[in-house]
Amino acid sequence: MNHLHDTVSRAILDRRQELSEAIIARQYAQRAAYWNSYEPAGRSKSLRDAGYHLTYLAEAIAAEDPSLFTDYVGWVKALFAGLGFTESVLPETLQSTRAVLQEQLPREQWAVVEPFLTMAEKSLPGAAAVPPSFLDDRSPLTQLARQYLNALLAADRHTASRLILSAVEGGASVRDVYLYVFQPVQREIGRLWQTNQVSVAQEHFCTAATQLIMSQLYPYIFSANRINRRLVATCIGGELHEIGMRMVADFFEMDGWDTYFMGANTPLSSIIRTIEERQADLLAISATMTFHVRGVNELIAAVRDMKGDQRLPILVGGYPFNVAPQLWRTVGADGYAPNAQEALRAAQTLTE
Repeated sequence: MNHLHDTVSRAILDRRQELSEAIIARQYAQRAAYWNSYEPAGRSKSLRDAGYHLTYLAEAIAAEDPSLFTDYVGWVKALFAGLGFTESVLPETLQSTRAVLQEQLPREQWAVVEPFLTMAEKSLPGAAAVPPSFLDDRSPLTQLARQYLNALLAADRHTASRLILSAVEGGASVRDVYLYVFQPVQREIGRLWQTNQVSVAQEHFCTAATQLIMSQLYPYIFSANRINRRLVATCIGGELHEIGMRMVADFFEMDGWDTYFMGANTPLSSIIRTIEERQADLLAISATMTFHVRGVNELIAAVRDMKGDQRLPILVGGYPFNVAPQLWRTVGADGYAPNAQEALRAAQTLTE
């Protein structure tokens, strides 16, 4: 990562609380009547949100990729619309952020930050207030995906399980169920949460139910002939979203790999030790939040240092890498894949 960009990123993160307070004080002073209507809890939530905005900005700067912050701002636009905020709230938030950072950062650092804010502000009018559904009628198994989603939203885990098991017993491949049911449904549930149509509790229930149903498919997944290749699959420390990487590990199992899936929030030291113990042929790392990209970079650097000349192929994936397809190069990986099927193809190339 570029030294100046990393310095600016860390400066923002180190002063995040102080900067957040200045941003919110400015916003409240400009439209006191509007913001006071959200009290008594409004200011603390506003401070929390300002901290999120600064964190995403800082990590985008560290990665030297404005698209990461631009995409986040578009996501926030839909989130704020779902919460019932007026359309002017997010532009005002960005304007206040701009004013505070320009006032409080040294000129050299502000020169780095300014293009990131400008690009985000220019993109805002074109961002969708209501993101489109992830369920595509042209996709295979769309009807099953819609039935499965409805069962999950009704908290009917038994029907959801029966739908999937019946489909597989009827000839649907487990790979297709993962790609065309589990993946789009999980993304759709995330969209429904973003637009305030489901609660955090519902989102967590749906994810847990899907993980349970995935485990019910393991008799099909672990039946492939072994090919004597070993995968270590992990989520970076602090990363709590593990279902995507679990899907990747299952695809590798179906292709005959021996996989060691470490799940969410795995400490760096444990990952390093496991790579050695399992004699991995490939390391796969997932990060679904932009503020975990720095951790991916640090993990890859530690692995490179440990392995020395014995270079271990490293594959990365997750939402930030989908937004910025060249980000994998920035963090020092050997490749990137947008989904489990593509991860398997990339691994075959990297390990040949």
